[in-house]
Amino acid sequence: MKKKTLALLLASAMTAVTLAGCGSDSGDASADSAAPAEETAEPAEDAAAETEEAADTAEETGDAAASDQEYSIGICQLLEHPALDEATKGFQEALTDLLGENVTFDMQNAQGEQANCATIITQFVTDDVDLILANATAPLQAAAAATNEIPILGTSITDYATALDIADWTGATGTNISGTSDLAPIDEQENMLVELFPDAQKVGILYCSAEPNSEYQAALFEACLDEDEIAYEEFTAADSNEIQAVVTSACESCDVLYIPTDNTMAGSTELINNVALPAGVPIIAGEEGICAGCGVATLSISYYDIGYKAGEMAYDILVNGADISTMEIQYAPQVTKEYNEAICTELGVTVPDDYTAITVEEE
Repeated sequence: MKKKTLALLLASAMTAVTLAGCGSDSGDASADSAAPAEETAEPAEDAAAETEEAADTAEETGDAAASDQEYSIGICQLLEHPALDEATKGFQEALTDLLGENVTFDMQNAQGEQANCATIITQFVTDDVDLILANATAPLQAAAAATNEIPILGTSITDYATALDIADWTGATGTNISGTSDLAPIDEQENMLVELFPDAQKVGILYCSAEPNSEYQAALFEACLDEDEIAYEEFTAADSNEIQAVVTSACESCDVLYIPTDNTMAGSTELINNVALPAGVPIIAGEEGICAGCGVATLSISYYDIGYKAGEMAYDILVNGADISTMEIQYAPQVTKEYNEAICTELGVTVPDDYTAITVEEE
Protein backbone atom coordinates (compact mmCIF):
# COMPACT_ATOMS: atom_id res chain seq x y z
CA MET A 1 0.00 0.00 0.00
CA LYS A 2 2.86 2.37 0.86
CA LYS A 3 4.58 1.78 -2.49
CA LYS A 4 1.37 2.35 -4.43
CA THR A 5 0.69 5.66 -2.66
CA LEU A 6 4.24 6.81 -3.27
CA ALA A 7 4.01 5.94 -6.95
CA LEU A 8 0.79 7.94 -7.34
CA LEU A 9 2.29 10.98 -5.68
CA LEU A 10 5.42 10.83 -7.82
CA ALA A 11 3.25 10.51 -10.89
CA SER A 12 1.34 13.61 -9.79
CA ALA A 13 4.63 15.44 -9.39
CA MET A 14 5.71 14.47 -12.91
CA THR A 15 2.37 15.63 -14.28
CA ALA A 16 2.85 18.97 -12.57
CA VAL A 17 6.29 19.34 -14.16
CA THR A 18 4.96 18.43 -17.61
CA LEU A 19 2.06 20.86 -17.42
CA ALA A 20 4.35 23.68 -16.30
CA GLY A 21 6.66 23.01 -19.27
CA CYS A 22 3.76 23.04 -21.75
CA GLY A 23 2.71 26.49 -20.51
CA SER A 24 5.77 28.24 -22.06
CA ASP A 25 5.17 30.28 -25.27
CA SER A 26 8.78 30.83 -26.37
CA GLY A 27 12.38 30.00 -25.61
CA ASP A 28 12.65 32.99 -23.24
CA ALA A 29 9.46 32.08 -21.51
CA SER A 30 10.70 28.52 -21.15
CA ALA A 31 13.50 29.65 -18.86
CA ASP A 32 11.04 31.63 -16.74
CA SER A 33 8.66 28.69 -16.50
CA ALA A 34 11.33 26.34 -15.17
CA ALA A 35 11.22 27.92 -11.72
CA PRO A 36 7.49 27.36 -11.19
CA ALA A 37 7.91 23.74 -12.36
CA GLU A 38 10.68 23.12 -9.81
CA GLU A 39 8.64 24.81 -7.12
CA THR A 40 5.73 22.53 -7.97
CA ALA A 41 7.93 19.40 -7.93
CA GLU A 42 9.47 20.17 -4.55
CA PRO A 43 6.13 20.27 -2.67
CA ALA A 44 5.14 17.07 -4.46
CA GLU A 45 8.36 15.35 -3.36
CA ASP A 46 7.82 16.66 0.18
CA ALA A 47 4.31 15.24 0.11
CA ALA A 48 5.64 11.89 -1.08
CA ALA A 49 8.21 11.85 1.73
CA GLU A 50 5.52 12.71 4.25
CA THR A 51 3.32 9.93 2.90
CA GLU A 52 6.17 7.43 3.16
CA GLU A 53 6.89 8.57 6.70
CA ALA A 54 3.21 8.19 7.55
CA ALA A 55 3.25 4.69 6.13
CA ASP A 56 6.27 3.83 8.25
CA THR A 57 4.46 5.20 11.29
CA ALA A 58 1.47 3.05 10.42
CA GLU A 59 3.69 -0.01 10.23
CA GLU A 60 5.22 0.83 13.60
CA THR A 61 1.73 1.29 15.01
CA GLY A 62 0.80 -2.10 13.62
CA ASP A 63 3.82 -3.66 15.33
CA ALA A 64 2.84 -1.97 18.57
CA ALA A 65 -0.68 -3.31 18.19
CA ALA A 66 0.72 -6.80 17.66
CA SER A 67 2.84 -6.48 20.81
CA ASP A 68 -0.29 -5.48 22.73
CA GLN A 69 -1.92 -8.80 21.94
CA GLU A 70 -2.74 -10.78 25.05
CA TYR A 71 -1.51 -14.35 25.45
CA SER A 72 -2.75 -17.11 27.73
CA ILE A 73 -0.28 -19.79 28.86
CA GLY A 74 -1.19 -23.05 30.56
CA ILE A 75 1.49 -24.45 32.89
CA CYS A 76 1.34 -28.04 34.11
CA GLN A 77 4.00 -28.83 36.74
CA LEU A 78 4.29 -32.42 37.89
CA LEU A 79 4.76 -31.70 41.60
CA GLU A 80 6.06 -29.16 44.08
CA HIS A 81 9.83 -29.43 44.19
CA PRO A 82 12.58 -26.78 44.35
CA ALA A 83 14.01 -27.63 40.92
CA LEU A 84 10.65 -27.67 39.13
CA ASP A 85 9.53 -24.58 41.02
CA GLU A 86 12.61 -22.70 39.80
CA ALA A 87 12.00 -23.75 36.19
CA THR A 88 8.42 -22.48 36.34
CA LYS A 89 9.59 -19.26 37.97
CA GLY A 90 12.19 -18.67 35.27
CA PHE A 91 9.64 -19.30 32.52
CA GLN A 92 7.08 -16.90 33.95
CA GLU A 93 9.63 -14.17 34.61
CA ALA A 94 11.03 -14.41 31.08
CA LEU A 95 7.62 -13.89 29.50
CA THR A 96 6.70 -11.19 31.98
CA ASP A 97 9.95 -9.39 31.14
CA LEU A 98 9.15 -9.64 27.42
CA LEU A 99 5.37 -9.16 27.38
CA GLY A 100 4.59 -7.28 30.57
CA GLU A 101 0.91 -7.44 31.48
CA ASN A 102 -0.04 -8.95 28.12
CA VAL A 103 0.52 -12.51 29.32
CA THR A 104 -1.50 -14.52 31.82
CA PHE A 105 -0.61 -17.88 33.32
CA ASP A 106 -2.83 -20.72 34.44
CA MET A 107 -0.47 -22.58 36.75
CA GLN A 108 -1.60 -26.08 37.75
CA ASN A 109 0.20 -28.65 39.93
CA ALA A 110 -0.46 -32.32 39.20
CA GLN A 111 0.66 -33.44 42.67
CA GLY A 112 2.85 -36.14 41.14
CA GLU A 113 -0.02 -37.97 39.44
CA GLN A 114 -0.07 -38.87 35.73
CA ALA A 115 -3.88 -38.88 35.72
CA ASN A 116 -3.90 -35.32 37.05
CA CYS A 117 -1.55 -34.28 34.25
CA ALA A 118 -4.00 -35.57 31.65
CA THR A 119 -6.93 -33.77 33.30
CA ILE A 120 -5.04 -30.47 33.53
CA ILE A 121 -3.80 -30.60 29.94
CA THR A 122 -7.26 -31.51 28.64
CA GLN A 123 -8.64 -28.38 30.30
CA PHE A 124 -5.90 -26.27 28.72
CA VAL A 125 -6.88 -27.62 25.30
CA THR A 126 -10.56 -26.92 26.00
CA ASP A 127 -9.66 -23.37 27.04
CA ASP A 128 -7.69 -23.02 23.79
CA VAL A 129 -4.62 -21.54 25.47
CA ASP A 130 -1.97 -20.03 23.22
CA LEU A 131 0.84 -22.24 24.52
CA ILE A 132 1.41 -25.02 27.05
CA LEU A 133 4.43 -25.37 29.33
CA ALA A 134 4.95 -28.96 30.46
CA ASN A 135 7.27 -29.00 33.47
CA ALA A 136 8.63 -32.57 33.73
CA THR A 137 8.18 -35.70 31.65
CA ALA A 138 4.67 -36.78 32.67
CA PRO A 139 3.07 -33.42 31.78
CA LEU A 140 4.98 -33.42 28.47
CA GLN A 141 3.66 -36.86 27.56
CA ALA A 142 0.12 -35.86 28.54
CA ALA A 143 0.35 -32.71 26.42
CA ALA A 144 1.73 -34.61 23.44
CA ALA A 145 -1.21 -37.01 23.64
CA ALA A 146 -3.77 -34.21 23.97
CA THR A 147 -2.92 -31.84 21.10
CA ASN A 148 -0.84 -31.60 17.95
CA GLU A 149 -1.85 -28.00 17.28
CA ILE A 150 -1.18 -25.92 20.41
CA PRO A 151 2.56 -25.22 20.81
CA ILE A 152 4.04 -27.23 23.68
CA LEU A 153 7.29 -26.34 25.41
CA GLY A 154 8.83 -28.72 27.88
CA THR A 155 11.28 -27.96 30.65
CA SER A 156 12.99 -30.16 33.25
CA ILE A 157 12.97 -32.93 30.61
CA THR A 158 16.11 -35.05 30.51
CA ASP A 159 15.83 -36.61 27.06
CA TYR A 160 13.04 -35.71 24.64
CA ALA A 161 13.69 -38.67 22.36
CA THR A 162 13.10 -41.04 25.27
CA ALA A 163 10.14 -39.13 26.68
CA LEU A 164 8.38 -38.92 23.29
CA ASP A 165 9.57 -42.26 21.91
CA ILE A 166 11.38 -40.71 18.93
CA ALA A 167 13.71 -43.23 17.29
CA ASP A 168 15.45 -41.03 14.74
CA TRP A 169 16.52 -38.11 16.89
CA THR A 170 17.90 -35.02 15.12
CA GLY A 171 17.84 -32.41 17.89
CA ALA A 172 14.31 -31.16 17.12
CA THR A 173 11.05 -33.10 17.46
CA GLY A 174 9.55 -32.17 14.08
CA THR A 175 6.21 -31.67 15.85
CA ASN A 176 4.46 -28.98 17.92
CA ILE A 177 6.90 -29.67 20.77
CA SER A 178 10.25 -28.21 21.79
CA GLY A 179 11.81 -26.97 25.01
CA THR A 180 14.75 -27.18 27.38
CA SER A 181 16.57 -30.12 28.96
CA ASP A 182 17.86 -30.57 32.50
CA LEU A 183 20.45 -33.14 31.49
CA ALA A 184 23.81 -32.45 33.14
CA PRO A 185 26.94 -34.19 31.78
CA ILE A 186 26.59 -37.74 33.08
CA ASP A 187 30.28 -38.54 32.60
CA GLU A 188 31.22 -35.61 34.82
CA GLN A 189 28.80 -36.82 37.49
CA GLU A 190 30.49 -40.21 37.42
CA ASN A 191 33.90 -38.49 37.62
CA MET A 192 32.62 -36.73 40.73
CA LEU A 193 31.77 -40.05 42.35
CA VAL A 194 35.23 -41.42 41.58
CA GLU A 195 36.86 -38.22 42.84
CA LEU A 196 35.06 -38.25 46.18
CA PHE A 197 34.93 -42.02 46.71
CA PRO A 198 37.94 -43.57 44.94
CA ASP A 199 37.69 -46.76 47.02
CA ALA A 200 34.05 -47.49 46.16
CA GLN A 201 33.63 -51.12 45.17
CA LYS A 202 29.94 -51.14 44.25
CA VAL A 203 27.53 -48.37 43.30
CA GLY A 204 23.77 -48.59 43.66
CA ILE A 205 21.75 -46.86 40.92
CA LEU A 206 18.46 -45.75 42.46
CA TYR A 207 15.51 -44.50 40.40
CA CYS A 208 11.80 -44.89 39.67
CA SER A 209 11.06 -47.55 37.06
CA ALA A 210 8.06 -45.56 35.84
CA GLU A 211 10.26 -42.68 34.64
CA PRO A 212 11.91 -43.41 31.27
CA ASN A 213 14.26 -40.44 31.53
CA SER A 214 15.68 -41.86 34.75
CA GLU A 215 16.33 -45.18 33.05
CA TYR A 216 18.09 -43.30 30.25
CA GLN A 217 20.40 -41.52 32.72
CA ALA A 218 21.06 -44.74 34.60
CA ALA A 219 22.24 -46.42 31.41
CA LEU A 220 24.62 -43.55 30.66
CA PHE A 221 25.99 -43.59 34.20
CA GLU A 222 26.49 -47.35 34.10
CA ALA A 223 28.47 -47.06 30.87
CA CYS A 224 30.85 -44.67 32.65
CA LEU A 225 31.17 -47.05 35.60
CA ASP A 226 31.99 -49.85 33.15
CA GLU A 227 34.86 -47.78 31.77
CA ASP A 228 36.26 -47.36 35.28
CA GLU A 229 35.61 -51.03 36.06
CA ILE A 230 33.37 -50.25 39.03
CA ALA A 231 30.61 -52.71 39.87
CA TYR A 232 27.03 -51.50 40.12
CA GLU A 233 23.46 -52.69 40.64
CA GLU A 234 20.12 -51.08 39.81
CA PHE A 235 17.54 -50.56 42.53
CA THR A 236 14.19 -49.38 41.21
CA ALA A 237 10.92 -48.44 42.85
CA ALA A 238 7.64 -48.43 40.94
CA ASP A 239 6.31 -45.58 43.11
CA SER A 240 6.97 -43.75 46.37
CA ASN A 241 5.47 -46.58 48.44
CA GLU A 242 8.40 -48.86 47.55
CA ILE A 243 11.21 -46.38 48.15
CA GLN A 244 12.02 -47.17 51.78
CA ALA A 245 12.42 -50.89 51.14
CA VAL A 246 14.42 -50.33 47.95
CA VAL A 247 16.81 -47.83 49.58
CA THR A 248 17.29 -50.14 52.56
CA SER A 249 18.27 -52.96 50.20
CA ALA A 250 20.63 -50.71 48.24
CA CYS A 251 22.37 -49.47 51.40
CA GLU A 252 22.95 -53.02 52.57
CA SER A 253 24.93 -54.00 49.48
CA CYS A 254 26.52 -50.81 48.08
CA ASP A 255 29.20 -48.32 49.12
CA VAL A 256 27.71 -45.32 47.29
CA LEU A 257 24.33 -44.57 45.71
CA TYR A 258 23.60 -42.53 42.58
CA ILE A 259 20.19 -40.93 42.02
CA PRO A 260 19.58 -39.26 38.61
CA THR A 261 17.13 -36.40 38.04
CA ASP A 262 14.13 -38.48 39.06
CA ASN A 263 10.88 -36.80 40.07
CA THR A 264 9.66 -39.61 42.30
CA MET A 265 12.92 -39.71 44.22
CA ALA A 266 12.99 -35.91 44.34
CA GLY A 267 9.66 -35.95 46.15
CA SER A 268 10.94 -38.44 48.74
CA THR A 269 14.38 -37.13 49.71
CA GLU A 270 13.55 -36.99 53.44
CA LEU A 271 12.55 -40.64 53.39
CA ILE A 272 15.70 -41.60 51.48
CA ASN A 273 17.91 -39.61 53.84
CA ASN A 274 16.33 -41.24 56.88
CA VAL A 275 17.55 -44.59 55.58
CA ALA A 276 20.86 -43.77 53.88
CA LEU A 277 22.35 -41.35 56.44
CA PRO A 278 22.10 -43.70 59.47
CA ALA A 279 23.52 -46.46 57.25
CA GLY A 280 26.51 -44.25 56.44
CA VAL A 281 25.98 -44.54 52.68
CA PRO A 282 26.68 -41.36 50.66
CA ILE A 283 24.59 -40.33 47.67
CA ILE A 284 25.67 -38.60 44.48
CA ALA A 285 22.64 -36.75 43.09
CA GLY A 286 21.67 -35.74 39.58
CA GLU A 287 20.45 -32.30 40.61
CA GLU A 288 20.58 -29.76 43.42
CA GLY A 289 17.15 -30.41 44.95
CA ILE A 290 17.85 -34.10 45.54
CA CYS A 291 21.31 -33.30 46.85
CA ALA A 292 19.92 -30.73 49.28
CA GLY A 293 17.57 -33.37 50.66
CA CYS A 294 19.70 -36.50 50.85
CA GLY A 295 22.94 -36.22 48.84
CA VAL A 296 26.54 -35.34 49.48
CA ALA A 297 27.33 -33.79 46.09
CA THR A 298 25.92 -33.02 42.66
CA LEU A 299 26.90 -31.54 39.34
CA SER A 300 24.08 -29.07 39.14
CA ILE A 301 22.45 -26.95 36.49
CA SER A 302 20.26 -23.90 37.09
CA TYR A 303 16.62 -24.85 36.67
CA TYR A 304 15.76 -21.17 36.69
CA ASP A 305 18.00 -20.71 33.65
CA ILE A 306 16.40 -23.49 31.62
CA GLY A 307 12.95 -22.22 32.58
CA TYR A 308 13.90 -18.70 31.51
CA LYS A 309 15.23 -20.01 28.21
CA ALA A 310 11.92 -21.82 27.63
CA GLY A 311 10.17 -18.50 28.22
CA GLU A 312 12.32 -16.83 25.58
CA MET A 313 11.47 -19.66 23.19
CA ALA A 314 7.78 -19.12 23.94
CA TYR A 315 8.09 -15.43 23.02
CA ASP A 316 9.82 -16.35 19.78
CA ILE A 317 6.95 -18.68 18.91
CA LEU A 318 4.06 -16.46 19.95
CA VAL A 319 5.32 -13.04 18.82
CA ASN A 320 7.93 -13.72 16.14
CA GLY A 321 6.18 -16.69 14.55
CA ALA A 322 9.08 -19.12 15.00
CA ASP A 323 8.41 -22.67 13.76
CA ILE A 324 8.42 -24.82 16.89
CA SER A 325 8.85 -28.02 14.89
CA THR A 326 12.36 -26.96 13.86
CA MET A 327 13.44 -25.45 17.20
CA GLU A 328 16.21 -27.58 18.69
CA ILE A 329 16.13 -28.58 22.34
CA GLN A 330 18.18 -26.19 24.48
CA TYR A 331 20.46 -27.12 27.39
CA ALA A 332 21.74 -25.37 30.51
CA PRO A 333 24.65 -23.04 29.67
CA GLN A 334 26.78 -24.09 32.64
CA VAL A 335 27.09 -26.61 35.49
CA THR A 336 28.36 -26.24 39.04
CA LYS A 337 29.93 -28.70 41.48
CA GLU A 338 27.90 -28.46 44.68
CA TYR A 339 27.87 -30.26 48.02
CA ASN A 340 25.58 -30.67 51.02
CA GLU A 341 27.68 -29.37 53.90
CA ALA A 342 25.57 -30.90 56.68
CA ILE A 343 25.52 -34.43 55.28
CA CYS A 344 29.19 -34.28 54.25
CA THR A 345 30.11 -33.26 57.80
CA GLU A 346 28.08 -36.06 59.33
CA LEU A 347 29.56 -38.66 56.99
CA GLY A 348 33.09 -37.27 57.23
CA VAL A 349 33.31 -36.49 53.52
CA THR A 350 35.85 -33.84 52.51
CA VAL A 351 35.22 -32.06 49.21
CA PRO A 352 37.76 -30.19 47.05
CA ASP A 353 37.88 -26.41 47.01
CA ASP A 354 36.12 -26.11 43.66
CA TYR A 355 32.82 -27.31 45.17
CA THR A 356 30.17 -24.82 46.27
CA ALA A 357 28.03 -25.41 49.35
CA ILE A 358 24.31 -25.65 48.66
CA THR A 359 22.33 -22.98 50.44
CA VAL A 360 19.42 -24.64 52.22
CA GLU A 361 16.54 -22.28 52.99
CA GLU A 362 15.13 -22.49 56.48
CA GLU A 363 11.42 -23.23 56.62
